[in-house]
Amino acid sequence: MFYLFLQNHQLLVMGKCEQCIIKQFNSLKALTTDELVRISSCKTSMTIKKGDVIFEEGETLNGVYCVKDGICKLSKLSANGKDQIVKMVVKGQLLGQRSLISDESSNLQAVALNDMEVCFIPKSEIIGDLQKNSKFSFEVLKEMAHDLKEADDVIVNMAQKSVRQRLAEALVYIHDSFGVNPDGTLSVLLSREDFANIVGTATESAIRVLSQFKKEGFISTIGKQIKIENIGALKRVE
Repeated sequence: MFYLFLQNHQLLVMGKCEQCIIKQFNSLKALTTDELVRISSCKTSMTIKKGDVIFEEGETLNGVYCVKDGICKLSKLSANGKDQIVKMVVKGQLLGQRSLISDESSNLQAVALNDMEVCFIPKSEIIGDLQKNSKFSFEVLKEMAHDLKEADDVIVNMAQKSVRQRLAEALVYIHDSFGVNPDGTLSVLLSREDFANIVGTATESAIRVLSQFKKEGFISTIGKQIKIENIGALKRVE
């Protein structure tokens, strides 16, 4: 085992890809043992602190990131200078697959929402597997197709649903996908601006709707943390 350096992130002792359970949650599960052993010898494992940028919009990515632990947000800067949060990436998912396939610079920015552990796999090592291992290529294409479906859903929601509906759905999604802390608050701490960027509205509008939900007893707050008090009511918001 050995250490490598990448940007300013803290590095970890490398584990073995072929023994890592995380690969079962993404397309890496389709690689052969020999391919995983080869990748394991050249990947870089690191910790990324909450709030740190993993990669910038427009940056050329020289590989893919496998999320071993933690959550990050993928966002795109709009023409008016606001960030639109497109997706939240969690443990077991990959970052940078699209840039790997298209050979284009990143269309999104990735920022850690909490402390993360990720493994970086160089493009030079994994591109050959895409060309030679059809099962692996198919798994990558399936994940990209799923991402496109999610993007379609976001577009439809923006066009057809109110800010109130979109924010209620965002709260339910975060609750169901990421769980809660021991005190019942959402385990993912998002700023009010983040909530606004998820649903595509002004921060002031997001704050106003959250205040309405609080008055109606749908949620409560502990400092900046949010606790869902009536998830059924949030699911019925019109």
